[in-house]
Amino acid sequence: MNIQIFGVKGFDTQKAERYFKERKISYQYVDLHKYGLSKGEFESVKNSVGLRAMINEKSKEYQRLNMKNLGVGKAAEEVLFKNPGLFSAPIVRNGKKATVGYQPDIWKDWE
Repeated sequence: MNIQIFGVKGFDTQKAERYFKERKISYQYVDLHKYGLSKGEFESVKNSVGLRAMINEKSKEYQRLNMKNLGVGKAAEEVLFKNPGLFSAPIVRNGKKATVGYQPDIWKDWE
């Protein structure tokens, strides 16, 4: 397994990290606000979970950037890619597989 956790310091990200630590599964943590996702990582996650799942509709950025009116087309994709504050967190990747949020039921199948 090659686990990457893209997150922000918060409860769900901490729970995701704890899940993998308790099972002695190594992972790489990437701060979403500081580093964001590379274009390849972004495309991989988008293909796995869909663009809508990646967008945090409760974030301040969502309102500020008027994402509600952009839908989930190319414009929304560009805005999301350039504004890591819009991502739902944590994003957990294992190769081409990905989840958004705390998803231990899915992660156990990765083991």
